[in-house]
Amino acid sequence: MAENQYAFPTEVLSLPSKGLLYPKDSPLSKGVIDVKYMTAKEEDILTSQNLIQQGVVIDRLLDSVIATEGVKLGDLLIGDKNAIMIGTRVLGYGKDYPVQLTDPDTGEQVETEIDLTKLENTKFDESVFKGENKFSFTLPNSKKVLEFKLLTHSDEEQIDALLQQYEKISSVTGVSNEMTLRLKHQILSVDGETDQKIIDDFVDNQFLALDTREFRKYIQSIQPDVDVSINYKSKIGNFHKIPISLGIDFFWPAGE
Repeated sequence: MAENQYAFPTEVLSLPSKGLLYPKDSPLSKGVIDVKYMTAKEEDILTSQNLIQQGVVIDRLLDSVIATEGVKLGDLLIGDKNAIMIGTRVLGYGKDYPVQLTDPDTGEQVETEIDLTKLENTKFDESVFKGENKFSFTLPNSKKVLEFKLLTHSDEEQIDALLQQYEKISSVTGVSNEMTLRLKHQILSVDGETDQKIIDDFVDNQFLALDTREFRKYIQSIQPDVDVSINYKSKIGNFHKIPISLGIDFFWPAGE
């Protein structure tokens, strides 16, 4: 437990981004964040059926435990938010997390337990970081130059809100707009053009599938995050890397 200036017990958590993408005047630029230990107040949040039905229970929980002054959940990069979520789970209910997996070789359901403190941050290319959340990538086929950012929690909220608006259309067409919406929020300019209408038109009509694939791969190579997967040895002896879920049931007693 960290010594601190707060009237409640807190712990210092390291951020996968190391604070490299936040403004210098942001407390997040230090690469760490103070979070409070969960109490009965947080358990009230986790068991709130209203918050669960709205799909905001985890956000409200993280809002409640962030102690560092001046930090808003919306400012956090997605990978840093994931790290806080995992750290909060450890501080609240311990490092051991029971999971049920599907054995990739046999198809059988297998129960196991993982140590959340053993999860490691992903390795990313820091050489492209220039002190701000802005990057450049030249598409290998069209040769267009894209400027883009890594998404924050606030960006994800905006995308989710738009997806809800388009839900009726998607139910009729059977086509989701999630990928294109994400790209339109992430891309800042196309060949220097910053007008959102130009960016939208590019994504909808000119962004070649071969280029989108390479673009996503590049983003993955520079994305700070937590590697939420485990190495699993199947019943017949093969090794697999299997992702684990960080949904509502990641916390007890919300998943019961």
